[in-house]
Amino acid sequence: MSLTVVAPARDRSAPALIAAGVLWGTGGLAGAMLADAAHLHPLSVAAYRLLLGGGLSVVFLAVSGGLRALPRTGAAVRRVLVAGALLGAYQASYFAAVRYTSVSVATMVTIGVVPVAVAIGTAVRTRRLPGAATTIAIVAAVAGVVLLTWSPGGTAGGWGLVAGVGFALLAGVGFAALTLVTAKPVEGLDPLRTTAFGMLTGGVLLSPAALALGMALPAEPGALAIALYFGAVPTALAYTAYFRGLRGAAPVFAALAALLEPLTSALLAAVALGDRLGVAGWCGAALLVGALAVSYRK
Repeated sequence: MSLTVVAPARDRSAPALIAAGVLWGTGGLAGAMLADAAHLHPLSVAAYRLLLGGGLSVVFLAVSGGLRALPRTGAAVRRVLVAGALLGAYQASYFAAVRYTSVSVATMVTIGVVPVAVAIGTAVRTRRLPGAATTIAIVAAVAGVVLLTWSPGGTAGGWGLVAGVGFALLAGVGFAALTLVTAKPVEGLDPLRTTAFGMLTGGVLLSPAALALGMALPAEPGALAIALYFGAVPTALAYTAYFRGLRGAAPVFAALAALLEPLTSALLAAVALGDRLGVAGWCGAALLVGALAVSYRK
């Protein structure tokens, strides 16, 4: 007997998760622009992303009164520490994968493994296999990511490729673990608080390595504007929406919504940079949208 783990998205869960996936897709271009403007190492970009996202979220909490009556329970502290560690590990592993392979291969492996790992984790936790609709949606989504992002040209071979794929797998499993762990709410710890303090924790964990690699940011309006957008929109706002959406939707649907990140990135690259998706890319995009439609209707 099987159980379909992709449940109907309730209330505002589906729009929040879809918004998160789309906003994440703008982060790739913003991160690349920040790295070019400030000549930053990818790990330093990841540290900036978490520190800025967490810092801006804390500022918003302070202005809105959200810092009052912060939970001091052991469960809340553990959630923040675990979320921070997983966010830091995910970012570090992903950018390590990019360094050893390429953006396309790292994205394909990382994002592609997330719904599979979430489905496996959910099956282990519930002791029931995913249903047919869930399996179809996952297979379609993974195939869509492959078609959308696969670009073997210029990719390192040998042990470099093995190391890159290994780091990408770690990144995917880390994000899947974040999805599963944060799906269950903790009393007094809403999505914005989880985002704020989880990101600050992850950013602090990455800071020693990032400082060693260089984190100098030029005091130029363009670079500062990119950094502000990078921390606010595809980071603070997107992760808050994702954590909020997790409260009312099944983890597998949330993982599939995250696959909108490479789709949005590819469309932005086509519009802003003149890149062409090609027939395979558009087929991949259609498969991703179809996978979300199947999981939403169940």
